[in-house]
Amino acid sequence: MDGLRQRFEHFLEQRNFITEALGALEVRTGVEKRYLAAGAVTVLSLYLLFGYGAPLLCNVIGFVYPAYASIKAIESPSKEDDTVWLTYWVVYALFGLVEFFSDLLLFWFPFYYAGKCVFLLFCMTPGPWNGALLLYHRVVRPLFLKHHVALDNAVSHLGGRALDAAAGITRDVLQALARGRAFVTPAVVELEPPAALEADRM
Repeated sequence: MDGLRQRFEHFLEQRNFITEALGALEVRTGVEKRYLAAGAVTVLSLYLLFGYGAPLLCNVIGFVYPAYASIKAIESPSKEDDTVWLTYWVVYALFGLVEFFSDLLLFWFPFYYAGKCVFLLFCMTPGPWNGALLLYHRVVRPLFLKHHVALDNAVSHLGGRALDAAAGITRDVLQALARGRAFVTPAVVELEPPAALEADRM
């Protein structure tokens, strides 16, 4: 428990968007930011457990801060943080794919969204216990290295077939348009000169 408390205190000492907001609240309210952070975590946890809209809140937690941190990583000169957040997005995408197919079953488990939120927070945790890096190196990377040649071949084969299909459809559409144009004959309208029209009226 002391290790978790030390990590929490260390997180509050770092300089980022969350700690800056907590610092501003500390100045306004006079309440220490560690108590503010603990209160916010408690309220969010209770809302994830019992509140309406827990899926939305969970997805916001799993998307908004990582998107902000990714933009900062792109703008920074260091490439190490780029790798961390790119790894997070790979794991997030794979988790989203698995969740899409298993959501009908997992939705019925009590506290599913609280567990999902804990998993996403684990994946974005800074430091050596970053969940996304652990999952990438232990699960995703070995599977990728084992099957990437077959996947590349399948993707190039499907890409070639898709291009062939698109070319065939384009050719058929152009031929149909050309045949339709041959059947349409322009209407020939003979216009009488204005002088002849006036003579007819008299």
